Amino acid sequence: MQRTRFPCFLVRHGETEWSLSHRHTGRTDLPLLPEGRTQAVGLQGRLVGHRFAAVLESPLLRARETCRLAAPEGPVEVDPDLAEWDYGAYEGRTTAEIRSERPGWDLFDDGAPGGEDVAAVARRVDRVIARVRSTEGETVCFAHGHVLRVLAARWAGWDPAAGRGLLLDPASLSVLGWERDQPVIAAWNLR
Repeated sequence: MQRTRFPCFLVRHGETEWSLSHRHTGRTDLPLLPEGRTQAVGLQGRLVGHRFAAVLESPLLRARETCRLAAPEGPVEVDPDLAEWDYGAYEGRTTAEIRSERPGWDLFDDGAPGGEDVAAVARRVDRVIARVRSTEGETVCFAHGHVLRVLAARWAGWDPAAGRGLLLDPASLSVLGWERDQPVIAAWNLR
């Protein structure tokens, strides 16, 4: 008997001070701005009617706060593999600042000194994907821009660096699903 394939919803956290200023926010544990809280509450309408078998959230405050305010129905569990990319020495810096010292730098190609490279992030999201695919029912993951972009790329069977081509706004909703038993990105960056 073929196992039923269930979708996985992805939610990027609402706006924070650093996401607003385009600073790399990996492990710095920032709260949502008032606008980010409003954005998170606005996600309720997209999640209503879904009874999730698993609600997975990053251990970082901005994702947990978004999850609480979006109020999905289902058991909530912190998953450390959904933490944002560890930016190491580039934490809190903008891409422009980094490139002024290291021209041509690209996170997906070069990683972050003292932090993670794309392969390390891919190993984490591969564990999340295995967990989601073994869950009997819909799943929703509350996390962060870069880690969710890598997760989507890996879900679709792509190289993890393909995540660079997937823009993901704060407080957006995306859906990973199936077509003819093939994993697909069914909806992306819905606001």
